[in-house]
Amino acid sequence: MKYYSTRNKNNIVTAAQAIAQGLASDGGLFVPETIPAVSISEIEALCKMDYREKAVAIMSKYLDEFTEEELRGYVRSAYSDNYDCAEIAPTCFLDDNTGVLELWHGPTCAFKDMALQMLPRLLTASLKKIGEERKVCILVATSGDTGKAALEGFADVEGTSIVVFYPRDGVSDVQKLQMTTQRGENVFVSAVEGNFDDAQTGVKKIFSDRDFANALNARGFFLSSANSINWGRLLPQIVYYFSAYCDYVNSGKIKMGDKIDFCVPTGNFGDILAGWYAKKMGLPVRKLICASNRNNVLTDFINTGVYDRNREFYATISPSMDILVSSNLERLLFMLSDDASVKSWMDELKTDGKYDVGAKVLSDIQADYACGYTGDEEAKAFISELYKDTGYLMDTHTADAYGVLSKIRRSGEVFPTVIVSTASPFKFCDSVLEAFGEDSSKSGAELIDKLAAVTRIKAPKPLTGLGGREVRFTSCASKEKMPDVVMDFLS
Repeated sequence: MKYYSTRNKNNIVTAAQAIAQGLASDGGLFVPETIPAVSISEIEALCKMDYREKAVAIMSKYLDEFTEEELRGYVRSAYSDNYDCAEIAPTCFLDDNTGVLELWHGPTCAFKDMALQMLPRLLTASLKKIGEERKVCILVATSGDTGKAALEGFADVEGTSIVVFYPRDGVSDVQKLQMTTQRGENVFVSAVEGNFDDAQTGVKKIFSDRDFANALNARGFFLSSANSINWGRLLPQIVYYFSAYCDYVNSGKIKMGDKIDFCVPTGNFGDILAGWYAKKMGLPVRKLICASNRNNVLTDFINTGVYDRNREFYATISPSMDILVSSNLERLLFMLSDDASVKSWMDELKTDGKYDVGAKVLSDIQADYACGYTGDEEAKAFISELYKDTGYLMDTHTADAYGVLSKIRRSGEVFPTVIVSTASPFKFCDSVLEAFGEDSSKSGAELIDKLAAVTRIKAPKPLTGLGGREVRFTSCASKEKMPDVVMDFLS
C-alpha cells in the first residue's frame, strides 16, 4: 500500500518511508491510498483473538511491506509484561449502555503507550527497509502524555535520539516529573515558554527548515516524529476500537453487527481519527463523539464548519487537550475533499488563523461526528458523582468525555457507547482530589499517595516513587530557540 501527502497527492511513498519521515516534505501528513475493508465475519474472528492477535490482523492490512512474522514480533515486545493486565486494553462496563475503554495500563499510564510502545519497533524496521544509514532524531511536542510515552519507547533504542518539548506551565506535576526524570543516554527534555501550540508550532517549523535539515545531515542525523502526525503512531490506535467493539459483543450486551458510539476526549484529533478509520474499514460505529474541554475549537468546528484558532487559550485541568491547532484534522479533511483544498485551508490557518470548509464537507463530517465540551468544574463534579455512585475513578480527560456523553443523553436517545479513557486518574491527582473536596497543595508525588488513601484504590506501579527520582532536565527555551536546543543536544 502506498501513502499520499495531504497537501500533494503526487508526493507518494511506501509505508516504511511514511513511518521513517513522519511528516511529508511539503508539510503535509501521510494518509493511505485506500482504506482496507474488514467484514463482519472478520470481526467475529477478531472476537476470539487476544489483543496482540487483533493488532497483527488490523495493522497488517496497512503494512504490506512487513511480514506477519515481523509484526508478531513487534506486537509481542510492545504489549508484554510492561502492561499491568493481560487484556492490555480492557473495557470496563458501567452499565449495559456504557463501557469505558481503559487505555492506560501501560508503562506510562496513558493511552499514548498503545502506539508509542509500537512505533519504535516500526520505525527502526522501516529505516532498515529503506536502507537509511543515518541516525534518526525523534522530535516531539507534547501536551503531557505523548512526551513521557515517547521517551519511554525510544530510551536507549539503537540508532535513535529523542528530544521532547513541553509547555512550561501546561502539564501536570506528575507528567512533568515523569519526563524530567526519564532515564536514557539518548534522551533530552526541555520546557518551552508558552502553551502547547507554541511548542507544536516550533517543532513544525524545525521540520520545514531545509537549512536545519542540511546541518543535521552533516552530523549524520535526520528528523522524524513520534507525534500522531506520524502514521506509525496513528495506525496502532485503530486496533483498540476493534478490540472495544469485540469486548462489547463478547459481554452479550450487543449482538454482532449492532452499531455503537465512541465518546473520545481529544485535542489534537488523533485518537478520534483512529476511530474514524476503524468505522470506514467496516467497524459498526454509529457516531464518534468528539469531547473537548474549555478549549472547544473542535466543538465549534464540527458545529459550524469554521475552524478558528483566534480565541482565548485556557489552561484547564485536562492539559493534554489544551490545544487550539488540531493537527490530525488535516487527515480527515483530505479524505473528505482533496489535496488542493487542504493546502489552501492550511495556508489560511497559518496566515489568518481560520478557515471555512463549506457546507458539503461539513455535512460529511456531521454524518460521522457529534460533539460537545465540558468545563473544569463540571468535570470535577462528574468525577465525584461517578465515584460515589459506582466506585469507578476516572481522570480529568475521561471526565470531559463522560460529561459530554451525559449531557447528550439528557436530551435524547441513549445508544450503547464506549468512553475512551485516556489516562490513569493518578496522573492528575491534584484535580481529582479537588473533585472530592480534598486539599491538593502538596507536590504531585505526595498527592499520588493521598489519592490512593482517599479512594482506597492502589496507584499504578509506574507512578509510585516518582518523588525520589533524580530530575535530569531543567532547561526552558523560547520557541525561537528550540532549533538550538536540538542542535546542542546532538553536537
